[in-house]
Amino acid sequence: MMKNNIITVLILLLTVYQVRAQEVYTLEKCKQMAIENNAKAKNSRLAVEAATQTKKEAFTRYFPEISATGIGMMNEKPLLTTTVQTGNPDQPTAEVGMIKNGIIGAVMAMQPLFVGGQIVNGNRLAKAGLEVSRLQQQLSDDEVLLKTEQYYWQLVSMKEKLKTIAEAETLLARVRHDVSLAVEAGLTVKTDLLRIELEQNKLQRNRLKAENGLALLKMSMVQHIGAPSDAFDVAPLPSDALPQPAEYFVNHNDALPQLATYRLLEKSVNVAELQVKMKIGETLPMVAVGATYNYMKFDGGKPTEMKDNFGMLLATVSVPISGWWGGSHAIKKKRLEVQQAINTRQETEDLLLTQMQHLRNAVTEAYQQTLLAQESIAVAEENVRQNEDHYKAGVSILSDLLDAQSLLQQTRDQYTEAATGYFMKLSEYKKATGR
Repeated sequence: MMKNNIITVLILLLTVYQVRAQEVYTLEKCKQMAIENNAKAKNSRLAVEAATQTKKEAFTRYFPEISATGIGMMNEKPLLTTTVQTGNPDQPTAEVGMIKNGIIGAVMAMQPLFVGGQIVNGNRLAKAGLEVSRLQQQLSDDEVLLKTEQYYWQLVSMKEKLKTIAEAETLLARVRHDVSLAVEAGLTVKTDLLRIELEQNKLQRNRLKAENGLALLKMSMVQHIGAPSDAFDVAPLPSDALPQPAEYFVNHNDALPQLATYRLLEKSVNVAELQVKMKIGETLPMVAVGATYNYMKFDGGKPTEMKDNFGMLLATVSVPISGWWGGSHAIKKKRLEVQQAINTRQETEDLLLTQMQHLRNAVTEAYQQTLLAQESIAVAEENVRQNEDHYKAGVSILSDLLDAQSLLQQTRDQYTEAATGYFMKLSEYKKATGR
């Protein structure tokens, strides 16, 4: 009874393992895992968090700056001396040392009233920096997702090629069976059988190369999306008609403002303008008010002991007179950088629109390639059928049939490459149009 229970548990465990080993990863699952686990995606999220902390740090500049100072001293000899009356007729006066040991403490709070707009513009720069980091995260995520789709469709392509090889092997095995019967009956020569064996060996070599390629692609995908192992499968190519390109086409001028790349360029102009204001602020007077509380104690426990505490209000005005000389040139330089940012934005806008149109054309062309490949498969299948019938009827030679089978395999591979290439071009087009 115990033995039967152990066997049952082992069978259940084996069944669970096989189910897990056959898990199929959809494209959406791969993309989700990539965003969660890819190192580049993780680092982009950390960059956003760092920019958030920078923004919070900049906000603290609105509050007073509070500092505390403490000084303790022990001198070799008193800093001051004074003459005192002793009441002794023989020595009526004596010199006494003062301020030999002591402590001083002070707490100061300073509130800037006017610093040329540097605090306000500094906070605006920090906010812009956070927005830039978020846009950079979006760009990083888009690149990770695009790479995920490329790996995915490469895996699908390799699986479809293995499927095509399997179909060719099945077809060739059927022909070999017929030829073997013909050789035994003396209706054909053994050379035909050897020719089929050579074709089968060729298919085996192709299968080995495809299997190795599939294994390497799985390793790359595992590293990219952070999968627990390479024990996963991907869904085959859709058996129904491929989606029409028109379903994905958008107005490029409307899509442009949605692009993270374009919005980054707009932010670069905004940042350059804020830097001009910051530079101007450095040349303006700075005004601050504050208060201090002070405590002093010298020569504690001695006749000359002194101690006191007091508060004080103060105001400061700082005028960077010498800074005006070089400041005007620094401001002009920053304004030139603003114009550079504007020119770069305009140039990149034209390049982005050109790229969208180029990818749109590539999508259309890739789709047309899939239609042509489908037509070629239909013709190649009919060619194989006719050559197989003619060979059985003895009106054609074996090489014609083998050539027809090889052509069918080629056309199926061409369709696989065209279809997966079409999906990859769609991915590139969607990324280029901000989706």
